[in-house]
Amino acid sequence: MVEHPPVFTLGKSGKREHVLVSEEQLQNLGIEFYHINRGGDITYHGLQQVVGYPILDLDKFKTDLGWYLRSLEEVIIQVLAEYGLKGDRSAGETGVWLSPEDPFMARKICAMGIKCSRWITMHGFALNVNTDLSHFEYIVPCGIQGKAVTSLEKELGRKCKFCTKFL
Repeated sequence: MVEHPPVFTLGKSGKREHVLVSEEQLQNLGIEFYHINRGGDITYHGLQQVVGYPILDLDKFKTDLGWYLRSLEEVIIQVLAEYGLKGDRSAGETGVWLSPEDPFMARKICAMGIKCSRWITMHGFALNVNTDLSHFEYIVPCGIQGKAVTSLEKELGRKCKFCTKFL
């Protein structure tokens, strides 16, 4: 579990046009940018966001990436339940959402992007805790148009001490 300084990462299947600002604007904002070798599109990592990089040998569990992603989602769904929030999956979209069935209320609280080599997992998830959500305005998060991003802080209406438990 880590907390990153502000950075955008673009996965292998991502599109550069999903970064909505120039290199110069990124520098002025103090946000770094990297192409990386995980799956998925563009995402933001920053302060007060819990990023987890589980390293597992799926040969010892189940050699099924869909199963692994659904398992990661389930862990986050259970964590959100501890805070009284109903996390859920959105059909065809990896990650954890609140109200995914309602196109006007759907909002993503946890992004996921993985890589697997010889069934060893890399990369993982990014759970927005007290994250500065304004940084998501500079990208098309996960390449998904027209859906909001949220955080525990926004949903609970207060700062959350979750980060200090792990960091």
